[in-house]
Amino acid sequence: MDLGQLHREVNYKAVASSGPGGQHANKVATKVLLEWDAGKSIAFTDVEHERVLLKLQNRLTKDGILQLSCQDSRSQSSNKELVFKRFIGLLNGALVVQKLRKKRTTPKSVKRKRLNDKKKHSEKKESRRFKY
Repeated sequence: MDLGQLHREVNYKAVASSGPGGQHANKVATKVLLEWDAGKSIAFTDVEHERVLLKLQNRLTKDGILQLSCQDSRSQSSNKELVFKRFIGLLNGALVVQKLRKKRTTPKSVKRKRLNDKKKHSEKKESRRFKY
């Protein structure tokens, strides 16, 4: 993953934040929208690119664009940094290769012990029965 290339591929747009804020909120655009075209990105190798597209397919628009937004801070520049950090975190999570799950098998000694315990328990109960 090439961070410099990702910086060049990302588009930012500043808009007015939602929610309360008085008169100041109506005239200042502090919310930052990040848009990234996943299909046209050249910041990854072919294998990484396929993995990212597969993992993020539910978050992409029909055109293959990833959109993120941030309005945590009252500063546009800090919101820009925060949304890019979230973007990088999202990509790093998508690039992680999950380990294959190995089917667990119960050892034969454990099975044998369980059956022996059941047999002893059964014999104990059987010995308590009244016999005519």
